[in-house]
Amino acid sequence: MGMSHSSDTTVRVFFALWPTAAEYGQIGAWQKPLMNLAGGRAMRTDMLHATLVFVGAIGQSRLEALQLAAQEVDAAEFELCFDEARYWGHNHIVYAAPKRVPQQLVQLVGALEQRLAAHHFKFDQREHKPHITLLRNARWSAPLPVMPPVRWQIKDFALVQSVQRQGASAYRVLARFPLAQHCASILP
Repeated sequence: MGMSHSSDTTVRVFFALWPTAAEYGQIGAWQKPLMNLAGGRAMRTDMLHATLVFVGAIGQSRLEALQLAAQEVDAAEFELCFDEARYWGHNHIVYAAPKRVPQQLVQLVGALEQRLAAHHFKFDQREHKPHITLLRNARWSAPLPVMPPVRWQIKDFALVQSVQRQGASAYRVLARFPLAQHCASILP
């Protein structure tokens, strides 16, 4: 029995901010009032996340290299405040967004993209707009109501695999990468 000749199986992956249970519980609390207005289908609260960089399909054998690239990212912890519910008409999604995007988030995404490019990973080059998908198949036109702000303390970011199960997407966190604390004293 030698190596199988099947080609390297591919996995669909992306990098995301993956909240604590308490944090996704708070943002999940937005879903019911919004659903009462716009209808649609609520995302499972334990799957709520904010994508940083979408990589897509890569060979399973490159996962380790991908994680090594992510470990090279040098970025600091920060707070991200989601304080606005918005609607995308083109794909019928209601999502949570920050009114103000912290500079540390811009730096984190930039550093991650730079490290991925340096390691020859292709990724989605769209301009990064931080958001958390709350409802799919929603229908809405007016501005959405004001929601209570939810603050996420971003201490790490995650490499997440998207898995299809019974026709639905499920997510599996493969690895987490800690961010630097602000007042990190440099040890000799």
